[in-house]
Amino acid sequence: MIPTTTPYPTTLTNSAASLRDAYEALSRLSADGQVQAWADLLRKVPPHWIRHWRSDFASFAHAHQRPPEKANSGEDWTTWLILGGRGSGKTRAGAEWVRSIALADPRARIALVAETEHEARGVMVEGVSGLLAVHRRHERPRWRRSQKLLRWRNGAIAQIFTAENLEALRGPQFSAAWLDEFAKWRHAEATFDMLQFGLRLGERPRQVITTTPRPIPFLKRLAADPRTAVTHAGTRVNAFNLAPSFLEQVLARYGGTALGRQEIDGEIVDERSDALWSREMLAACRVAAAPALRRIVVAVDPPGSAREGSDACGLVGAGKAEDGTFYVLADESAGGLSPQAWASRAIALWRRLSADVLVAEANYGGDMVRAVIRAADAGVPVTTVHATRGKFVRAEPVAQLYEQGKVRHAGAFAALEDEMCDFGLDGLSSGRSPDRLDALVWALTALSYGARAEPRVRAL
Repeated sequence: MIPTTTPYPTTLTNSAASLRDAYEALSRLSADGQVQAWADLLRKVPPHWIRHWRSDFASFAHAHQRPPEKANSGEDWTTWLILGGRGSGKTRAGAEWVRSIALADPRARIALVAETEHEARGVMVEGVSGLLAVHRRHERPRWRRSQKLLRWRNGAIAQIFTAENLEALRGPQFSAAWLDEFAKWRHAEATFDMLQFGLRLGERPRQVITTTPRPIPFLKRLAADPRTAVTHAGTRVNAFNLAPSFLEQVLARYGGTALGRQEIDGEIVDERSDALWSREMLAACRVAAAPALRRIVVAVDPPGSAREGSDACGLVGAGKAEDGTFYVLADESAGGLSPQAWASRAIALWRRLSADVLVAEANYGGDMVRAVIRAADAGVPVTTVHATRGKFVRAEPVAQLYEQGKVRHAGAFAALEDEMCDFGLDGLSSGRSPDRLDALVWALTALSYGARAEPRVRAL
């Protein structure tokens, strides 16, 4: 006979709830106050409660680990976004939600999505808070590692997918999904979009996203979506399940810093402390239109590949006025472009702005870049530039021009400005290439140091 999956008799519910409330209250104490408080509490707790602490998740889950009732709109949620600091219990919450879905629905088909296969196996399935660990022995699914598949006795199935191979999400269909550490994926939005087409089984397909937040625009849009429900907690909430030395060390080193707010408190910090630009700076440099300009350039940062998911083509137009002020005029950057497509797009912008020269980064091959542009229009003046220093070092002089009030934005360039305010010493928070920013840097550098066109013959 298979044992019941009900954790404990219902007569224990009130006692469990009381202990859970005390547990959460103690978690809100300071790190120093928690040590003695926990010791006092545990002396009063019967030994059998300590033994069952981990398995009775429904009774002892933190507020942020319990499924919310409604979305932002007040309706039923489609996406449950769990934002939390390191060690706040996000993975346990995701695994327990999947467990509840699989045990209740024999027809459940669940996608487990991580950035890499190694992370999906090591954290979501085999980890200390993963799916195998949260099940009791008699209800534990069979893990077919070679097939990347979990199968429960009742017929429910969960399968591993990765953001590195988002095309694998084409075809399969699901009734639920769990996405882990979503904010650090290089292709977060593209993977999310691909998954949505497969969430089409059952009466109410839903997904849970567990992540330490990063200030990426898509995560902020997702958190504000009417169909999303958001729960949130910092590392301190889960102090009982963490090594005391860990909490002491991270709080002492990172408490109160922007990195600490993100990694410990689980907040979406809109501006990085090490970013070269700020929202306030960019708002102050915005104007409705540019005056007459004595020189205009279009800068293009060609992608190394046209494959889906590869870097975008950075394409920015800028000019310099008689008084020496620089004006950003356009951002026409785009992804997924073939060499012929980005060349045509760059030439179209050059014509629209009546630019003097087209500046192209040639690190992927100067002759190739020039040949592609000339194949599209041999009359376009081209000058190539090569990156010999790191992106941050190249961007610093341009950021100084902004600080000195020498640059204006003729309009709003949301995607470009998102990259600028998220660009720090280690690049963008997402890990992707700052293609728009690269093109901006090349354009303003060319205007500052006088990039010249190669000799050409004008048609009359």
